Amino acid sequence: MDALDKSKYEVIQMGITRQGKWITAGDPMRALQRLLGQPEQAQPAACRALEAHRDRRELVPGAGGPGIPLVDVVFPVLHGPFGEDGTIQGVFELAGIPYVGAGVLGSALAMDKAAMKDIFRAHGLPIADAVLVMRWDWEEHPQEVIQRLEERIGYPCFVKPANLGSSVGVTKVHTAEELTPALNLAANYDRKLLVERAINAREFELSVLGNDRPVASVVGEVVPRREFYDYLAKYEDEETQLLIPADLAPAKAAELQDLAVRAFVALDCAGMARADFLLDRDTLRVYINELNTIPGFTSVSMYPKLWEASGLPYPDLLDRLIQLALERHQDRARMSTSYSGDESNIRT
Repeated sequence: MDALDKSKYEVIQMGITRQGKWITAGDPMRALQRLLGQPEQAQPAACRALEAHRDRRELVPGAGGPGIPLVDVVFPVLHGPFGEDGTIQGVFELAGIPYVGAGVLGSALAMDKAAMKDIFRAHGLPIADAVLVMRWDWEEHPQEVIQRLEERIGYPCFVKPANLGSSVGVTKVHTAEELTPALNLAANYDRKLLVERAINAREFELSVLGNDRPVASVVGEVVPRREFYDYLAKYEDEETQLLIPADLAPAKAAELQDLAVRAFVALDCAGMARADFLLDRDTLRVYINELNTIPGFTSVSMYPKLWEASGLPYPDLLDRLIQLALERHQDRARMSTSYSGDESNIRT
């Protein structure tokens, strides 16, 4: 919000409580802080079209009171389930509201790491070996699951919930004794558990920007002081280093940029995404780890920092993302959503 040009944009905050109710008036940020740990107080909100402005929308509280008038475009900065998995994007699609970032399909595929890897594999993109375990299977047949994982993946490996982010619920497993608690931890967060072969790797990130013709930023390298880039390393460890640009041969950097764009297109993403890669220290092979459709967006986050290093300052990046959202909305408006049997007026 601080980086947006106030002469160009009127910024209106919208908050959503953990119970799924919308705060659309006053100071939503402060209200959300006050509501933490308290009984639900916020009123639900509904979205309706204005007759006088069919290309714009407003949000109105369900129990009366002032609404948010004339929303031109929504910039969702919501991590994890309900904000990054296509759920809120579906709400905006139903309401006909332009929004920044990937659509329903791209968001859902990028959130579900198992489905994402299936798409990458189908598009010939390099991924690390992984096995999907369903929670019911783990709970009903633990010994069979362990045997299958040891035969196909082995140790060390990473165990993670398929649908989550920020390395929440992720464990690096070194021995058989660590596997059971790791699977139990991941099962607290999702019904789909992903077990991946661990790679002795350097970690790289790129920012991707665009709709139908996306481009990739310079490459950045993440150097955590902890054993891997876990939640603490991402958000609390001040010794984690972000090296921009990364110390990579030009040919290898170009390879990562090409793979980032291909992955973005494969998942049908739009607007923005951060692509994360692993570079095997022993073989120098590259593996794409994941795409993050709503990356961190503070002034010190990797996504805007990579674009700044690529020559696109933070305020200009936000301008471009908003423009991309409006362009995609206009493109969708070209599609017919009804059929009468008469195609004589369709342009050929």
